Amino acid sequence: MGTRSYGRLLPLASWLVLASALGCENGGCRSVEPKTGPKSITLDGSSTVFLIADVVVSEFRRRDPKIDVSVGISGTGGGLARLCDAKIDIATASRLITKEESASCAQHGVAFIELPTAFDGIVVAVNPANTWAEHISVQQLRKIWEPSAQGRVNKWSDVQPGWPDRPLHLYGAGRKSGTFDYFSEAIVGEARVSRTDYSASEDDNVIVQAVANDELALGFFGLAYYRDNQASLKPLAIGEFGSETSPPVLPSQESIRLGRYQPLSRPIFLYVSSQAAVRPEVRRFVQLWFEIAENAVDAVGYVPFPKESYAQILGRFQRNRTGSSLAGRVSLVGLPLRDLLQE
Repeated sequence: MGTRSYGRLLPLASWLVLASALGCENGGCRSVEPKTGPKSITLDGSSTVFLIADVVVSEFRRRDPKIDVSVGISGTGGGLARLCDAKIDIATASRLITKEESASCAQHGVAFIELPTAFDGIVVAVNPANTWAEHISVQQLRKIWEPSAQGRVNKWSDVQPGWPDRPLHLYGAGRKSGTFDYFSEAIVGEARVSRTDYSASEDDNVIVQAVANDELALGFFGLAYYRDNQASLKPLAIGEFGSETSPPVLPSQESIRLGRYQPLSRPIFLYVSSQAAVRPEVRRFVQLWFEIAENAVDAVGYVPFPKESYAQILGRFQRNRTGSSLAGRVSLVGLPLRDLLQE
């Protein structure tokens, strides 16, 4: 197909309209209820993957306007739970499906097809008015976010001597978010283990706006949300404390592609119900997704796979290869892009 110009991220006003439509309340979103009928497609899950879905859905609606497509952003955990309950056709996920979620799908008689779609990086950012922090180590992030930090690490000076003796305001992904799962595993060392006294949301855009309006903020969210809000955010380079051989690395498409932005680079996925995959409209939608993925992923700010890799991933869908090809791995933290594609 010819080259197409894809839309950038939604402005705040449009996000507020979208949030209202999806039922966002107090920084969280409830998912869209699936539309009934044979000519509809329902997706739910990650706000990270939503940005790619938004591009693909727009193009799909242009080509196939009679098919109703609804997209929810209840978080990776929420989307996968609804997939396993046979309530949606496709779950979008910013982490690998867990053994418990796979078991739930099996218990409910739902088989799924796992389809990696891009590589992302989790950005740790502060407000541009922050003049004291330019980079932060994994050890310092652990000091901030581990459960024992609650009630103990409350000021910037608690993180590093010489930083201001002022409150540290934390913003991050909610507990249904795949970003929360991956960040806690990469930083604290165990998924879903974290301090709880921070402002949380399953919607990355809510976190972005909070950091942009709070001089004392520190938050984390997906790369694409930073790329479209660079004027109001300041990313921190990530490094190892005291390392002279490995200088801190800023998040970017290039540093993620080269495997230098660690440990906060991660793959993101689609999980398609194999029952839904037999429907022609779902097959057309997934085929379009991977036909335009290289351009769509790059346009929103993530790291696309090579074109030939998308053809291989689409072949997995077309052959109805159910289950997770990565299920045997203990963790995806630190997995380079090339190794993901080999597996």
